[in-house]
Amino acid sequence: MHDITQGELTVDGTDVMSLHGKSLRKFRRKIGMIFQSFNLITRTTVIKNVLTAFVPDLPWWRATLGFFTKDEKMKALEALDQMGILDKAFVRADQLSGGQQQRVALARTLAQDPQIILADEPVASLDPVTAKQVMDDFQRINREMHITVLINIHHVELALQYATRVVGIRAGEIVYDGPADQVDQAVLDAIYQGKQEEPA
Repeated sequence: MHDITQGELTVDGTDVMSLHGKSLRKFRRKIGMIFQSFNLITRTTVIKNVLTAFVPDLPWWRATLGFFTKDEKMKALEALDQMGILDKAFVRADQLSGGQQQRVALARTLAQDPQIILADEPVASLDPVTAKQVMDDFQRINREMHITVLINIHHVELALQYATRVVGIRAGEIVYDGPADQVDQAVLDAIYQGKQEEPA
């Protein structure tokens, strides 16, 4: 999404810096994105939000008119069903709870058949119970659908509970990269540097 000024970005063996224009847009379709703020169109229905996953591949006139095929609509409904919120398909997004809105965002991402899901602080604005439910959703997606999930998260305890691999970063430097079950107090100290209110 941003121009790379230095270093390398390789995803699944592909040098992203070598991609431009149409090839870059096509490559991006393999990567789903989940945002902290959900990024939904709150004044419209849940199913219309999920259908936006198909917009990048549509001819301009279909995107402008909001015309979707039966297959696209069925795929959107299937994604909502996978997230357990099929009954909310025709409810306005702004009438949902935070956890439900994040599930809509997940359904929108699943509709595009991603190989990888990137999640940026996906539970930061949720209460602890709802945060656990959403993390359970990510874990289920990873295990049952075999989709790699990469989450940027400040809640180290959640990372240790759900992750198979943890990369701890402090002040832009990697201080740990390895299995979650091998994170010990020395690693936590390196991440926190004694400042519990400012985790990596």
